[in-house]
Amino acid sequence: MAEPVRSGIAAWVWNHVPTRDSFERNRWLRPVAHLVLAPALWRFTRRSVPRGVALGLVIGTLLPIAHMPLAAILCLPLKANVPVAVGTTLLNNPVTVPILWVAAYRIGRWVLRLDATVPGRPIIHEVEANAGWMHWLMVEVGPATMIGLLIIAAALGVAGYAASAIGWRVWIARKWRNRHVMKHN
Repeated sequence: MAEPVRSGIAAWVWNHVPTRDSFERNRWLRPVAHLVLAPALWRFTRRSVPRGVALGLVIGTLLPIAHMPLAAILCLPLKANVPVAVGTTLLNNPVTVPILWVAAYRIGRWVLRLDATVPGRPIIHEVEANAGWMHWLMVEVGPATMIGLLIIAAALGVAGYAASAIGWRVWIARKWRNRHVMKHN
């Protein structure tokens, strides 16, 4: 059977998501190949696909580098679909990272109430008093961004899981409906 013609984003994703064969050929994975290449991790099922989506979104949000290999490794204990998990880590790309980190900083700053007036001197005045950028980075930006990233990752994971589970059900219901219509025509 001929390979379907893909263009644009679909072609790019298809060319960059690792396949089962690429895992088999990788010399670094040979010691764990029997685990990574388990057929259950590569099948598209109603349970493995939502797990893969959630895992990929969480890992892609939290880690700026090495998110694809980590997502593939974490598929083992979570019994998630490897291609889906690796593919959804592509949320983390040069276009979305700055937007994601600014949103994470603002969410974390709001959650930690860094601008709130507290007894004594507010934190923002402490940062201004210690005008070094490294102090500001460690005291305000770092914790706020990490808290924001954790919140965004959790929200995306839950939303991705729910959306893919609902999408799976809708797809199966449509297949059954079409089969029923075809049977009675």
